[in-house]
Amino acid sequence: MSASYRLSEIAAQFGGRVLGDAGVRINQIASLEAAKPDQISFLANSKYRSQLASTMAGAVILAEQDADSTELPRIVSDNPYAYFARVSALLNPLPEVKPGVHPSAVIGAGARIDSTASVGATAVIGEGASIGAHSIIGEGCCIGANVSIGCRARLYPRVVIYQECEIGDDLIAHSGVVIGADGFGIAMDQGRWIKIPQIGRVVIGNDVEIGANTTIDRGALDDTVIEDGVKLDNQIQVAHNVRIGAHTAIAGCVGIAGSTTIGRYCRIGGSAGILGHLKIADHVEIAAFTLIGKSIHEAGSYAAIFPFSSAEDWRKNTVHLRHLDDLVKRVKTLQHEIESLKLKS
Repeated sequence: MSASYRLSEIAAQFGGRVLGDAGVRINQIASLEAAKPDQISFLANSKYRSQLASTMAGAVILAEQDADSTELPRIVSDNPYAYFARVSALLNPLPEVKPGVHPSAVIGAGARIDSTASVGATAVIGEGASIGAHSIIGEGCCIGANVSIGCRARLYPRVVIYQECEIGDDLIAHSGVVIGADGFGIAMDQGRWIKIPQIGRVVIGNDVEIGANTTIDRGALDDTVIEDGVKLDNQIQVAHNVRIGAHTAIAGCVGIAGSTTIGRYCRIGGSAGILGHLKIADHVEIAAFTLIGKSIHEAGSYAAIFPFSSAEDWRKNTVHLRHLDDLVKRVKTLQHEIESLKLKS
């Protein structure tokens, strides 16, 4: 049975102002629509304020401007969504993992595994690798030779980290993550491709999370670098020699080509594409499905999405788009003729 907390105990731990019955006990968090009397919900956007009237939640988390919108017991916070995240973590702690190395794990010569770390069944730890305190290496993971992993890392089953990569503290890597595979480096010579050895590493800072089946290629010469606090969603491709600045968040299926530098505190929407050798400034927001073909030097929001329409309208518009360049030339010609007529009149 999960632990329960009084509203006053939650506020004592995370701050915020309690209004109403501070003794209400909460054992889970839920949406406003689905919450039960022993659960707490949250209102992060005032446009959903009407849902407060029908919710069965025992308490809610909301912002100061919504504090008087309900008589329910409530915690008033400057950032209800972040507060919800902290309460959810409190009520849903990760399962405890016992330290130790499973008998079926394979440990290479000279590997150093902290006594508080856990290595799961059939995991392979390469020669000279280092696993820090309280780190968890899940079942079937493969850690290459001389890899360094910091403290409190959590690698879910079947994560692969190639040789020589360096990982900071508090990494979360979900199943299928591959860190340090070769970048796509090839050179054409006499009608055939020659592989370029990828001799850099992947260097990952602290407090980074990497979603399932995301791949981060090692550098060709210099390192691929993921700075502190970066959050990567599922199925992202990070090519060789990319650098992602601290606290940037990238949604699923984004592709980042080689040698691109992305700034700090950027937000990149799902399925966006970023071409190689570009520089993206700090505090840039890129909309989903946008293709970035040149560097962005100023903070701000950027998008290049063609609005969807019915198939029939799309076909008609596409026909016009094919002739857009010709249309622009004709408009310029007309403008020139109009200016000439004005001069003659």
